Amino acid sequence: MFCRCAPLAILSPTRHPDAMTDAIPPATLDQLDALLAARHSCRAFLPDPVDPALVERITATAQRVPSWCNAQPWQLIVTRPPATEEFRARLLAAFGTAPVAPDLPFPERYEGVYRDRRRACGWQLYESVGVERGDRAGSARQMRENFRLFGAPHVAIVTTEAALGPYGVLDCGAFITAFMVAAQAVGVASIAQAAVAGYAAVVRDHFAIPENRQILCGIAFGYEDSDHPANSFRTQRANVKEVIDWR
Repeated sequence: MFCRCAPLAILSPTRHPDAMTDAIPPATLDQLDALLAARHSCRAFLPDPVDPALVERITATAQRVPSWCNAQPWQLIVTRPPATEEFRARLLAAFGTAPVAPDLPFPERYEGVYRDRRRACGWQLYESVGVERGDRAGSARQMRENFRLFGAPHVAIVTTEAALGPYGVLDCGAFITAFMVAAQAVGVASIAQAAVAGYAAVVRDHFAIPENRQILCGIAFGYEDSDHPANSFRTQRANVKEVIDWR
């Protein structure tokens, strides 16, 4: 996501790399950490809409993320409640009938620690909503919630310019994270949904998205139904020692 367009010569060789941190309060990292810790994938929403001005404020904050050559490839289609209902009905009609064919291929498989983390998350969800092991009807019912958008009053469809390739996708990943963290900062819950992108043809047709835009995901958002059991669990993160390879 770092831009290679600008020559290195424009950087000042005398500027200390820590100089820009002088104006940043020491508590900022703690505040960011608290926001990231509080953010979670919301799987049950209240019907109350979010003020459009607040959605625009969240988006403006998310736009601060870096992108390759400052391309900013992300584009959003954001639905208001009536349009959300229309799209929800379209997705539910497609679920189980239309072919799953995302613009970007889903992972081929999850192995090792990735499989373990995926299973742990899945079972935490199922246990929270009372789906027992082997209950295929129950797991299918919970899967269907993805296409009901978990009852959210809004969804943002995130697309990228196909010609920008993997780096455009990478840039959009940063934007998606920033959008959800910014939303958390103002009390708006969210969940990024790759499942929506699985029905790319349906999404493209419904919103008249041109072929040069790849559909990456949906972000369902609104105010959390904190009493719903699907929002009662939190996933764990790997220890930093599992992530950093010091050399």
